[in-house]
Amino acid sequence: MFVTFEGVDGSGKTTQARLLAEQLRAEGREVAHLREPGGTAIGERIRELLLDGSAMAPWAEAGLFAAARAQLVDELIRPALARGADVVCDRYIDSSLAYQGLARGLGLERVLELNLLATGGLLPDRTFLIVLAVDEAAARRGEHPDRIEREGRAFLEEVDRAYRELARLFPERVVVVDGAQKPEDISRAIRGQLRDLS
Repeated sequence: MFVTFEGVDGSGKTTQARLLAEQLRAEGREVAHLREPGGTAIGERIRELLLDGSAMAPWAEAGLFAAARAQLVDELIRPALARGADVVCDRYIDSSLAYQGLARGLGLERVLELNLLATGGLLPDRTFLIVLAVDEAAARRGEHPDRIEREGRAFLEEVDRAYRELARLFPERVVVVDGAQKPEDISRAIRGQLRDLS
């Protein structure tokens, strides 16, 4: 199965992706645990540009995310799924839909089309959206914000609204999870949600 985790930075999505990968491995399954942008040599170089670089045009940002994603799908995700492994990814297409498509105003359909082309139409079986108040997420993040995090509260609130809109638009795939709960409780609930897929 192909499972992704989404949410604003600091929501707990990275923790939940790690916990799910550990649980699946403990069950004897092969797991490709990946992150976006990154995961490949090309993807990690693009990650540096995106997160540590200077200001960039919204479409340049969207294109770089799509390029890193195309490489990740080609090099790691499709081969893992083809050999029967589970794929757990910290961020995927929905990040671009939320950040660039909706919050930056490029258009949901246009950014979705770009990313479907880049990935050959590969969508996750299930996406867990970890929602948490923007202030609480910011408090969890630490002292070294990346280029996108430095854009401030108003932008992150737009991203949060965008994610909630994606959950409304794609209810068959996107599951909303309350990130204010204890991590172990969230993890248990997520594993329960996936029983039907595995």
